[in-house]
Amino acid sequence: MTRSEEGISYAIDLGGTSFRVLKVELGAGSTIINRKVEHQPIPEILTKGTSDDLFNFIASALKNFIEREGGEVEGRALGFTFSFPVRQTSISSGTLIRWTKEFSIEEAVGKDVAQCLNEALARNGLNMKVNVLVNNTVGTLALGHYYDDDTVAAVIIGAGTNACYIERNDAIIKSLGRVTNSERTVVNVEWGSFRPPQIELTPYDICFNNETWNYYDQGFEKMISGVYLGEIARLVFQKMAEESDIFGTAVDGLSTPFVLSTPNLAAIREDDSPDLREVGKILEEHLKLPDVPLKTRKLVARVSDIITRRAARLAAAAIVAILQKIGCDGTLCGSTQVRTMRGVRRRTVVAIEGGLFEGYSVFREYLNEALVEILGEEIAATVSLRVMEEGSGTGAALLAAAYSSARQKNSE
Repeated sequence: MTRSEEGISYAIDLGGTSFRVLKVELGAGSTIINRKVEHQPIPEILTKGTSDDLFNFIASALKNFIEREGGEVEGRALGFTFSFPVRQTSISSGTLIRWTKEFSIEEAVGKDVAQCLNEALARNGLNMKVNVLVNNTVGTLALGHYYDDDTVAAVIIGAGTNACYIERNDAIIKSLGRVTNSERTVVNVEWGSFRPPQIELTPYDICFNNETWNYYDQGFEKMISGVYLGEIARLVFQKMAEESDIFGTAVDGLSTPFVLSTPNLAAIREDDSPDLREVGKILEEHLKLPDVPLKTRKLVARVSDIITRRAARLAAAAIVAILQKIGCDGTLCGSTQVRTMRGVRRRTVVAIEGGLFEGYSVFREYLNEALVEILGEEIAATVSLRVMEEGSGTGAALLAAAYSSARQKNSE
């Protein structure tokens, strides 16, 4: 991006059981003049149906959005944020490796998802095509870098979790020998599927993995992200009910998978009332556990705190691993030297998007606390975690505008 891009571009941001359509108007000099975002829930049947049905639904929503906004389609750039594992084949194409989260459209695996969307756009009478295909981390990184040159990485901590960072080409073995017009490349980590032996799974993680359709996948994500933390808590509470009468005898509500959401977990942890009134309300409404005594409510809050703290600390450790890889953690790229400041103080910005980080203050506090603990106060003070609201979709629109502008200049 040159930051000279101007005009209107659109984006579609798909990463869970809802998606967003965006209209972004750019002005020169890193200025977003206007941004309009609409959230669209995806009917559950479409997450397990056919690729044509899913992409027709998305294309139709974009068409309706553009018509409501009174916008023109001709010549408008379109960015597509698709936050599932993809084998990228060009800036505007990539084949789906596998679904994660709640999606399981098996016939879509191996297909070019940008082409699927292009075909759906044509079927819906929209004369536009995908200019750039990115995932949510790359979109967030693009927006972060648009605002601040010191942005070196982007992290998503929401319904799912992932990260990307800017790496030197000579540090990427698989790209050695390739001719590029840049000395750096954005690396998509896909750390949600990370499963290091050093991180010991609890019995609740193991049970949880066995209860989900993708239980072999996304091991790291299942310990961190918003889709799963509430379910881990439910499994702990269910085990407590099996081994004691702490919740009484009417505990059938504890046997329903995913009945406790992560926002419920956050509300339990953040209830600071003397009688933990909100905890009792959530237990009754969502787990069908009425009249839970205060002693038990305190224990429920404690369990919620432990699950939250573990998730936040794991996320912090993963962020530090990226900083260590690119030499921004005070060590020499992975050495075991003590982290100390060397030379001129250098800012490092990590762009972050995701409802879990943005909306759950205790999670955010634990993550920041862990960063200081791992890096030390001196180095941690140089690292800034900057929230990028709607970063994944806005960044895709920015990249689409930049790519479209560059193509026009090259054709002149």
